[in-house]
Amino acid sequence: MRKIALLATALTSLATLPTFAADLPGKGITVKPIQSTISEESFQTLLVSRALEKLGYRVEKPSEVDYNVGYTSIASGDATFTAVNWQPLHDDMYRAAGGDKVFYRQGTYVTGAAQGYLIDKKTAEKYHITRIDQLKDEKLARLFDTNGDGKADMTGCAPGWGCEAVILHQNQAFDLSKTVEPNMGNYAAMMADTLARYKQGKPILYYTWTPYWISDVLVPGRDVVWLQVPFSSMPGAQKEVNTQLPNGANYGFPVNTMHIVANKAWAVKNPAAAQLFAEMKLPIADINAQNSRMHQGQSSEQAINAHVDGWIKAHQAQFDRWIDSAKAAAK
Repeated sequence: MRKIALLATALTSLATLPTFAADLPGKGITVKPIQSTISEESFQTLLVSRALEKLGYRVEKPSEVDYNVGYTSIASGDATFTAVNWQPLHDDMYRAAGGDKVFYRQGTYVTGAAQGYLIDKKTAEKYHITRIDQLKDEKLARLFDTNGDGKADMTGCAPGWGCEAVILHQNQAFDLSKTVEPNMGNYAAMMADTLARYKQGKPILYYTWTPYWISDVLVPGRDVVWLQVPFSSMPGAQKEVNTQLPNGANYGFPVNTMHIVANKAWAVKNPAAAQLFAEMKLPIADINAQNSRMHQGQSSEQAINAHVDGWIKAHQAQFDRWIDSAKAAAK
């Protein structure tokens, strides 16, 4: 009887032990995340990676590729997921790579991502500039001329991001091609020049988006102002999008949402991960705050990982609910 009692006790103890790694749904499966070359996207990407690791997946370091390459890589199965799918900004790229037939996209990871054109507040108030199409006036456009060609120089964005297509389309649609030159290239380098000009007291004209650190340095309403557009005009898959806000203001871009997009066939085989992707949500204010810390010097791989760990610790209960829900989906 004593032996039986000891065996029963041992079995009870075994049943209360933590779940072994072998029982985790991601055991033995490798995940390949991708993001763009914008280092500020690392935070939201690594947060998803951490959650997948909790489910037992082996998650590789995110690869940095152009968005177009990223979507085709996920569609072909060469990559697993991206956490930075912008909707509707990336709609053309998403559809071109196969759309809903090849991609899994459920839930909304980030809401409230804004974009648009800004100028410094001093110039806006002195010359009463509130709309981008006022720069059809050559005298006003010359205020923002940085290379002496008589045109306003606008800091645009990097080719392949999606925003460049909208900027170039609107420059034509708003009849600005004769007076405004959108510059496309290395965004970080261009914004460094723009910020330097601002500090010298010179007029600046640029495109930006949120979440991104620049709006914590050049604060809208304090240092710079958003410019409105004369009417809604978007290219490609976004051509029917009305960019006017409920209050009547129109800044030229719809407010975007951001999503986790994965290879559809992979997601079907991995219901735990699919459930995780559908449930995860990250406040845009938290991304802005982390991006600002990166701009202040905390931009090393070690620092970004510490930011991710800190966010999880501060939101542990929510993080644990995501994991529990994902595990339940696997069963």
